[in-house]
Amino acid sequence: MKPGSRRNANNGFTLLECIVAMAVLSFGILSLVSVFTQGLSNSSQTQIQFIAQQKAREALETIFTARDTKILTFNQIKNVSHGGVFNDGAQSLCDPGPDGLYGTSDDNCSKPDTIIVGPGPDKIFGTSDDQVIPLNPWMTRTITITPDPNIGNLNHITVTITWVYNGRTSTISVSSYISNYS
Repeated sequence: MKPGSRRNANNGFTLLECIVAMAVLSFGILSLVSVFTQGLSNSSQTQIQFIAQQKAREALETIFTARDTKILTFNQIKNVSHGGVFNDGAQSLCDPGPDGLYGTSDDNCSKPDTIIVGPGPDKIFGTSDDQVIPLNPWMTRTITITPDPNIGNLNHITVTITWVYNGRTSTISVSSYISNYS
């Protein structure tokens, strides 16, 4: 031992130092949990947003297909309030009905639109026992068709999907122009 030095028999951390260290570590861990939870929530919201975008595009594509296959004339590609076949306002996501068009009066809401999330007990996709999630009533679709004010024979179509997830209402819109000519 060196002269003049004392060996302290109480080497170590005090109770106060341990409590402060535990508080700092707890704060750090809780911050990471918060970030992880927010990430999971955003991941779920992104999946729902993707589904909504695809459902909007699907409805838009049926309108183009109806024009190209002559199921509808160009003059019928309007909202009901303007003499067309597409319902005004928000509509539940339902089976498109016999005409194959979403948002028309013959939509079959006894058969709501669904997404397949996994195979059923037979482990084969595309069979009647698949696991599905119905999109009705928490998602709605609005198809708005307006004539272009500057160009005749040209309509602007906007398909908007609105949904509520975790108490937050969100929307996504897909727009396109459709002409009389295919």
